Amino acid sequence: MSTAAHPAPEHVDVLIVGAGLSGIGAASHLRRECPGKSFTLLESRGAIGGTWDLFRYPGVRSDSDMFTLGYSFRPWTDPKAIADGTSIRDYVVDTARENGIDRHIRFHHRVVRAEWSSDTARWTVTATRADPDADPAAEPAETVTLTCSFLQVCAGYYRYDQGYSPEFAGSEDFVGRIVHPQHWPDDLDYTGKRVVVIGSGATAVTLVPSMAETAAHVTMLQRSPSYVAALPGSDALADRLRRRLPATTAYRVIRWKNVLFSMATYQLSRRRPKLMKSILRRGAASALPAGYDVDTHFAPSYNPWDQRLCVVPDGDLFAAVSSGRAEVVTDRIERFTATGVALESGTELPADVIVTATGLNLLAIGGMELNVDGRDIALPETMAYKGMMLSGVPNFSLTVGYTNASWTLKADLVAQYVCRLLQHLDAGGYQIVTPVAPVLDDAEQLAPLIDLESGYVQRSVGLLPRQGPSAPWRLHQNYLRDLRMMRRGPVTDAVRFGHAANTNAAGDAAAADTRPVGGRAKEGSTA
Repeated sequence: MSTAAHPAPEHVDVLIVGAGLSGIGAASHLRRECPGKSFTLLESRGAIGGTWDLFRYPGVRSDSDMFTLGYSFRPWTDPKAIADGTSIRDYVVDTARENGIDRHIRFHHRVVRAEWSSDTARWTVTATRADPDADPAAEPAETVTLTCSFLQVCAGYYRYDQGYSPEFAGSEDFVGRIVHPQHWPDDLDYTGKRVVVIGSGATAVTLVPSMAETAAHVTMLQRSPSYVAALPGSDALADRLRRRLPATTAYRVIRWKNVLFSMATYQLSRRRPKLMKSILRRGAASALPAGYDVDTHFAPSYNPWDQRLCVVPDGDLFAAVSSGRAEVVTDRIERFTATGVALESGTELPADVIVTATGLNLLAIGGMELNVDGRDIALPETMAYKGMMLSGVPNFSLTVGYTNASWTLKADLVAQYVCRLLQHLDAGGYQIVTPVAPVLDDAEQLAPLIDLESGYVQRSVGLLPRQGPSAPWRLHQNYLRDLRMMRRGPVTDAVRFGHAANTNAAGDAAAADTRPVGGRAKEGSTA
């Protein structure tokens, strides 16, 4: 009795997980720098944009300037230096379309597991493909399997399906609506209503002035303050340069100006924290009414950049508070009531709508499981190589942006480094590259991959890879240093190159992979 052979899984040279800012950038670099490589992007949601498609709360915008949050290869031409979410999403979508990346994206594909085989020098990647029109309770998602030579994860570092919401006593008693910014309801009308926004981070300081435009009153309720700095919503120098220089040249000059300014600000914060505290306090005091209690509401106990600095374009938060349309209350919540929020001080804040801007839930590499030659990989037991690969994990990269500067600065460096690495593999006739971690005498030499004291980081930092004591196993949140190392430095340090252990199996698999991939045949592909 004969049985039909199962068809080999579809194969691509590079499989990119995620079609957000990082994934579209990675694919664009791949097309430019490795035009012979076939690739596919798997996106768990149904649209391009990642964070900038997911978040739809009022006023959503960048908290970095767009000349550094934009791609190095595609100038940001909008007059807004601090851009709204819709403009950023359009920029990412347009980049995908202009570079032909959109034809290579498969939506509603959630990667759940990736297994590496040294015999074939390949990843076997399992994803679930959901039908957006089907009832998930009645129809389970279909399982899809692909193989790839290199796995590039650009899935960010937080859960898209669930924001962080602590349990608040009495929340069942509240008769109004409770919403989380990560899942903003389309039907929420807060016009003329009293709103309490719980939180003090970037999301809260964005929501408050935006909602205050139409709400009866908005209160930002914080347990402790954050540093808030006002920056111009547009860049006057950028506007002048773009009138006089070609777009690409102007973009490079503005980008470097902003990179150096942000680096100088960060270095001053770390080396002279008292001076930076004073500068930030004076800035807040000058934008608020005389006699305002700046020390209670805008002077944190921690040093600047222990947590990410909140930026408000044109001081819109300060303006909303100064006008009386919004206020900041620093207190602790005792419980929700039927009509608002009772505080430990004995005060009750009346509310028709409560917004829990309480943060994110971290999720490394999109929550997928990794297995190398039959051994499951525990991420906390790995060491991050150049902040983008993992010790003992072959042909794999992940993208985590800067915490003290624009995400895309680091994402661009990672994407370019992957291309350099792929070029080196081809030039040397290799198939495998594996970071090899140093032997450490003391586990205290390790540090978290994300070094922030923010609550969302501290809650889950133990689930992430670690950094070692020195380069290339530790990065220093310094773009210039990383630029030298990742764009100009060697790709051969602290890694092992090799070939498939079973050359016959690898050859047979390669010979079978002549089927169309992403609409084109693999052989001779320029995808």
